[in-house]
Amino acid sequence: MSGNQRAQTTTDGIQNTAQSHSQQDSQHSAAAQIDRYSATAIVLHWLIALAVLMQILFGWFLEGVPRGGPERTVFVNLHKSTGLCIGALVLLRLIWRLTHRAPALPATMPAWQVLAARANHFALYVCLIGMPAAGYIASNHSRFGIRFFGIPLAPWGADDRDIYRLFNGIHGVLSWVLVAVIALHILAVLKHALIDRDGILARMWPVRSSRAGSE
Repeated sequence: MSGNQRAQTTTDGIQNTAQSHSQQDSQHSAAAQIDRYSATAIVLHWLIALAVLMQILFGWFLEGVPRGGPERTVFVNLHKSTGLCIGALVLLRLIWRLTHRAPALPATMPAWQVLAARANHFALYVCLIGMPAAGYIASNHSRFGIRFFGIPLAPWGADDRDIYRLFNGIHGVLSWVLVAVIALHILAVLKHALIDRDGILARMWPVRSSRAGSE
């Protein structure tokens, strides 16, 4: 190989390396500039996510507890108490969401995906508010009422089995709808994180990566 050829090869290598570093720097810069949710929104999101997961598992556990026994009464009232707390957290999260701007979705997202994301979030709020509301109404149309972490709350409604069955049924249906909506939500997040790599997950991730934060 002649001297000119070696020099050209060296120059090409330097240019390719420079282009590679430039692309990496652009990606890191973009990661650092991701429009994220506020710290309050992030804390509420993950707190509610964990609480809802535990509540769903608890609800499935209750299906196997024999009716009429003292253990079931304890578990059912614990389920009601935690459900009311989750409902309050969801309302707080909704108020925060309505009063604070959410980060913009990536400009590369097709219109149908934007619409699907909004529909998914709407369905999540409907289920997360509707479930505890339906359970609360059902409990207040039963003579048992609610013992909120051991504190008896006298029912404000009439002891009506028809109303109880109606709202208890709504509570049950919404629980399965919620499971389906959460599954779709998780699948969509995984798609954006592993395939699209458009920073959707980073908007709600609790900890910013050290490299992105330093550049």
